[in-house]
Amino acid sequence: MTNANQYFSKKVLTLTLRHSVYFCCEVMKLKMLIKEFADFTGVSVRTLHYYDEIGLLLPAVVDRYTGYRFYDENSLLRMQEILFYRELDFSLKSIGEILSSPNYDKSKALTEQKHLLTLKKERLERLISAIDGAVKGENVMKAFDNSEFEKHKAEAKEKWGKTDAYKEYAERTKDYSKQKWNEIAEGMDHIMAEFALCMKKDESPNSAKAQSLVKMLQNYITENYYLCTNEILAGLGQMYVADERFMNNIDKHADGTAAFICEAIEVYCRK
Repeated sequence: MTNANQYFSKKVLTLTLRHSVYFCCEVMKLKMLIKEFADFTGVSVRTLHYYDEIGLLLPAVVDRYTGYRFYDENSLLRMQEILFYRELDFSLKSIGEILSSPNYDKSKALTEQKHLLTLKKERLERLISAIDGAVKGENVMKAFDNSEFEKHKAEAKEKWGKTDAYKEYAERTKDYSKQKWNEIAEGMDHIMAEFALCMKKDESPNSAKAQSLVKMLQNYITENYYLCTNEILAGLGQMYVADERFMNNIDKHADGTAAFICEAIEVYCRK
């Protein structure tokens, strides 16, 4: 029995049997509470809540009486796949599309992940070696070439990410120039700055100003990327606070801006 299985078995035995025969039956299948699963996988509880909300990683069971989330070995396998793709810098949206694709083949995907990780490892080794060359005054620009990795990464997305949203995004952005991408990024940054200003003026997330900015954000995404439904928008709001990269980029305008936007979006999507 693996250490993980031993750990799971121990936790199952320590659970209190309560409420009903239903729960007694279910408890035999349960493995870890969300905090335990978070500690075991190195992923925060907040992130697990977000993964549940967007349908990326659902709990094995949610206790009908307490609302407690429980995770099992299948949850671990799913998390393993997610973490592999996160390590390869795939977005959560792309990971969800890949894992939910009817064409998804786990065995082939793992082989591709290994290849991509190998390419990433080789690039890091080149960069480490390049440091020595740079110290000697050599031209080491070739070490920064990441085209092979990006090529295979794009192929993986193309193979597994065949959802309608991905197709719309790919079709709409395929001819975008570097200047176009920069303009879009600047426009998005401007909207985030407006949210920060709104927050600094002590406007509440449900204020008319904040809600008008949410509408502006939704329209901007629809105009430049893909149809941003309320469901997608709600997921983005949660991602702004669950993903540190997004949160740090948004909070450069003012600490707490990402959380403010998330709350404003929640209000907007409940209407």
